[in-house]
Amino acid sequence: MNRFGISILTLAVAAFSGTTVSAQDAEGGKMTLKQCMQYAVDNSYKVLISGAEVSDARVDRLEAILKAFSPSVEAGSYGYYNFGRSVDPETNTYVSVTSFNNGYSLSGGITLFNGFSAVNNIRIARTSVQMGLDKERQTIDQLCLATMEAFYNVVYYKELTSILESQKATAEAALSLVRKQEELGQKGYADVVEMEADLADWNYKYIDASNKLADAYVTLKDLMFWPSQDSLDVDARMVAEGYEDPYGRSFMQENSDIDYTALAELNPAVQIAKNTLRNAGYELKTAKWRFTPSLSFYGGWSTSYYTYPGKEGYVATPFHTQFKNNGGEYLQLSLSFPIYDRLSRVSDLRRKKNAYVRANADYEGKVREVEAEIHRAVQDRNGASAAYLQAQRRADVQEVAWSLNRRKYEEGLVSVLDYQKAADNYLNAKAERLNSLLQFYLKRSVVDYYNGIPYIDQF
Repeated sequence: MNRFGISILTLAVAAFSGTTVSAQDAEGGKMTLKQCMQYAVDNSYKVLISGAEVSDARVDRLEAILKAFSPSVEAGSYGYYNFGRSVDPETNTYVSVTSFNNGYSLSGGITLFNGFSAVNNIRIARTSVQMGLDKERQTIDQLCLATMEAFYNVVYYKELTSILESQKATAEAALSLVRKQEELGQKGYADVVEMEADLADWNYKYIDASNKLADAYVTLKDLMFWPSQDSLDVDARMVAEGYEDPYGRSFMQENSDIDYTALAELNPAVQIAKNTLRNAGYELKTAKWRFTPSLSFYGGWSTSYYTYPGKEGYVATPFHTQFKNNGGEYLQLSLSFPIYDRLSRVSDLRRKKNAYVRANADYEGKVREVEAEIHRAVQDRNGASAAYLQAQRRADVQEVAWSLNRRKYEEGLVSVLDYQKAADNYLNAKAERLNSLLQFYLKRSVVDYYNGIPYIDQF
């Protein structure tokens, strides 16, 4: 299970610039959080699928525009032999000789009025493109947040392993000291055994942390689509002493006035629900206008050529002459009134009304849901800020206490158990300080994201 265990709805506005990242871009062979997120986005099949869906939406928009404002044009040709009785095109009488007929045609038509459905289809297609872009941003944001959390897990266990390695070295030095003191008669065998047990405990903790670090790397590689057989190292400078935030953000968070409704409206999930509602409105209008007549205009031209290859002594009129003389044009204006279609229009109207009601309810629910998430994110960030500052003070105090107990133990003033307890308290304080720092980083990023800063641009 994840160390942080945070469930946050990844909804907000994000802008993404498609620059690629490779392992060679990492400083000193280590990948920063921004580079890890960029690599994940560049190689995600989910992002690729979202991009393809946006491309489909753009094709649909172009198709809707062409259907509304351009005519459909068709051209055709035919040729056939007739071996039985047929009508002579020249005399309009029946003949019983073999004939050959050839024709050409060109026609076109456009719908002048069909209840504004063409206009509404353009609006729907335009909104669908924006919905596709919002879904693509949402996919990128979700991937970046998941990568960020996995990255912080790696940093946590990487630093914890380093701390345990230092504690293990200290325990080895203490064991070496107590063995010398045993030789000098200052310590007993029981003290040596206790120190050996303490060293074994530190070794176990170190191995356990190392295993969890390896598992955290597997999770991060999977999210990044990093080749599993290739090594990966992360840049953990963000937890180092004296680290400066790129945006100059402090750990003290002020509860400033926040317009939660305005921030929720900018959220891609809310935008998707809003555009879905807008499209439902367009479809409802189209269903209402289907009860009105439709008006269409058509035009065309055609010509033909014929000859009697089986008629003795027959001389056919030349092709170019027939092509010109047999040509004809037509214009047609068609007005269609819907009278009875088994109530399909009525049924469609009812379904569109229900769809609009559902879309409206979903939109209002999504707004409230995101507003609650923003409230929770701000509260979590402020709580994490206070927790980190307290963990920092606790770690400083425990470090002093451990140093004093270590000195007293070397001088024989405290027992092994007291020394081990001080060492455990110091380790736990350092681990909690590290965890609370990374928790604060994560929760602060979520709040900044809701404020319009994409995850990938925060570092």
